[in-house]
Amino acid sequence: MPAPWRYVSDGGLETDLIFHHGVDLPEFAAYPLLRSAEGRAHLRSYYEGYAAIAHRAGAGLRLESPTWRANPDWGTALGHDAATLDTANQEAIAFLRGIEHDWSDRIDDFAVVGMVGPRGDGYAAGSASTAEEAADYHEAQVASFAAVGVDEVEALTMTDAREAEGVALAAASLGLPAVLSFTVETDGRLPDGTQLGEAVTTVDADTSPAYFMVNCAHPQHVAKAFDAAGPWMERIRGMRSNASLLTHAELDEAETLDEGDLELLVTSHRSLEEQLPALEIVGGCCGTDARHVAALWGV
Repeated sequence: MPAPWRYVSDGGLETDLIFHHGVDLPEFAAYPLLRSAEGRAHLRSYYEGYAAIAHRAGAGLRLESPTWRANPDWGTALGHDAATLDTANQEAIAFLRGIEHDWSDRIDDFAVVGMVGPRGDGYAAGSASTAEEAADYHEAQVASFAAVGVDEVEALTMTDAREAEGVALAAASLGLPAVLSFTVETDGRLPDGTQLGEAVTTVDADTSPAYFMVNCAHPQHVAKAFDAAGPWMERIRGMRSNASLLTHAELDEAETLDEGDLELLVTSHRSLEEQLPALEIVGGCCGTDARHVAALWGV
C-alpha cells in the first residue's frame, strides 16, 4: 500500500529531549548538542526514530536541522558569537547528511532542511517592523545553510507575516527555496490576530515561497482557520501539529508535558487532511514524539 504522503517529518525535538530524556537545553536550544559526543548521540537517536517510521511507511524522510535557536539574538543569550553560530548551522546540516547516508539503503527520498526559528518567541507575535529588516536579521543563518548546501530553508513557528516574508527574501537572495510555517492560536489565527489565509495570501503575493506549512497547534485549532476557505489552502503542503489542546500561554506555564490524547489527535488530523489537497509532509510539534507521528502515519 503506497504511503499517504511524501515525507515523514519529526515531532517536538526540544520537548522530547527535555521531558523524556532529561536533556538540559538552556534557552530551549538544541544546536549546542552538536558540540559533544553525548549530545550528538541524543540527536541521532531522535532522528533515527523518525527514519524508522519513514521506512515502515514506505515514505520519504524530511530531516530538519536542530537550529531553531541558532540565530543572533538567541545565540547571544547563550554566549555564542557569529562565527560559532555559522559553524553550528553548517555542522547541523553535515550531521543530517550523515543520517541520510546511513539510511539511504532503506529510504529512497530525503529532504535535508535548514531550520530557521523566529527572532523572538515562537508563541508570541513577532516584532519585525518590515520584511526587509527580518531579511537582514536572518540572512547570516540562511547563508550558513547555503554554504554547506541544503534542499530547502524552512522558517518554523513564524508568528507574523513580515518575519516570514523576510526569511523568504533572504533565501531567495541566496538561491534557496523557502518554506514558511506559521504558528496559530486556538482560534486558528496567528498570534498577532492575522487570519491564516490572509497571512498565506499576503506573503505569497509578495515573495512567492516554495510552499507553506502550519505548526504548533492542535488540528482542532487549525481547523478554525479553514472556516475562511479559499485557494490559499492549496499552498499548504505540511502539517506539524501539537497533540495538546492547551493554549500556548498554558503550555508556556506548564511544569509537566501535556502529550494530549493520541486518538483525538489522529481523528482530528484526518478531518484536516480532507481539506488539504496538497498535503505531503506530516509530523508533529511541541509535546509530540515518534509515537504521535507513527500514529498519524498509521504505522
